Amino acid sequence: MPESPADKAAFADSKTRLPLNGITVLDLTLARAGPTAVRHFADWGADVIRIEPPASEGEDVAGRRHGFDFQNLHRNKRAITLNLKTPEGHAAFMKLAAKADVILENMRANVKHRLKVSYDDVKAVNPGIVYGSISGFGQDGPYGKRAGVDQIAQGMGGLMSITGEPGRGPMRVGIPIDDLTAGNLLALGCMMALFDRQRTGVGRWVTTSLLEAQIFMLDFQASRWLMEQEVAGQAGNDHPTGIPTGVFPTSDGHINIAASSSRVFTRFCQAIGRPDWLEREDWKTQVGRSKDRKAINAAIGEITKTKPSNHWIELFEENGIPCGPIYTIDQVFADPQVKHLGMATNMSSPYVGEAEVVASAINISGFKKGVRRYTPDAGEHQAEILKSVGYTDADIEDMRKKGAI
Repeated sequence: MPESPADKAAFADSKTRLPLNGITVLDLTLARAGPTAVRHFADWGADVIRIEPPASEGEDVAGRRHGFDFQNLHRNKRAITLNLKTPEGHAAFMKLAAKADVILENMRANVKHRLKVSYDDVKAVNPGIVYGSISGFGQDGPYGKRAGVDQIAQGMGGLMSITGEPGRGPMRVGIPIDDLTAGNLLALGCMMALFDRQRTGVGRWVTTSLLEAQIFMLDFQASRWLMEQEVAGQAGNDHPTGIPTGVFPTSDGHINIAASSSRVFTRFCQAIGRPDWLEREDWKTQVGRSKDRKAINAAIGEITKTKPSNHWIELFEENGIPCGPIYTIDQVFADPQVKHLGMATNMSSPYVGEAEVVASAINISGFKKGVRRYTPDAGEHQAEILKSVGYTDADIEDMRKKGAI
């Protein structure tokens, strides 16, 4: 496919210096966890080559190719199709792998070995490769061959047992938090391996799994069990230890309030006109307030529901009491601080037109983040990528005839 003027301009823009310029990444990922890891490389300047099968049909887990989810996950990349099951497709992959710095994949643990594109396969032609893998449950062990998805790992990793209101049964988190966490952790691990390679010249295989990522994210609830043998339960909107911390009604909605320390609780009581609460013996300590959580929350709610959210937010802000509104997604992006942070970033695409996608949440002084390349169509950069490793037009046509691309 000939490059359009827009694509040439995007390619020129991609040469603007960013921290990962000069790093070549081969993207074998699918669904969400893997692409989340790749997106960090793509957003910060790496030359990411997305490799897909030639005949991808139907919808990815991320939805339609030109839909909001897929477009958000796969910007700042070039794209090629390769049938890794054919000798020609596999040979082309290995030529690309020989020149790459990083390969990222999240296939079922045994698939990459069956396709002969595993870390050991690639290391034979490129000892410096950093190879990153996400699986459901680990690369080996009793569950090593199982397929895993976000909600399964949320359940097995304990998260669903502590999410939601008491007595309502297990509840998943409203975002694919495990996919996202595993992707973020894999990107971090691969960056560390690249840093080590600068000193040693040695590549590494970096792995994580949805299960490991979810257990890691249990954080203090996990250590609560490991050190104290306490099994956490569901607490709804109530913070397990900070009282009062939670959701409180207002005359036009709800707000979050966090006044858990004795110092902040003192300011809170004074701000809402209830200094008498500070004289109650059973509310003077955090332990005492924790025991009487329901009564405290009910008493606060009777007061906060008399005035609108903005009234309380302004009052609490003036008095140094952490608080905030509870937004719907549209309200999030209308908030002036979110606008200031630039969390919606522009992308101009010949496929979806002018659009906005979610910006990187990382800021690095001296560098400007943004979308340098729109999300490519399948195989959009086929010829230029294959020619970069020595293929001719005739070779490419022969590969097409053989179903390798």
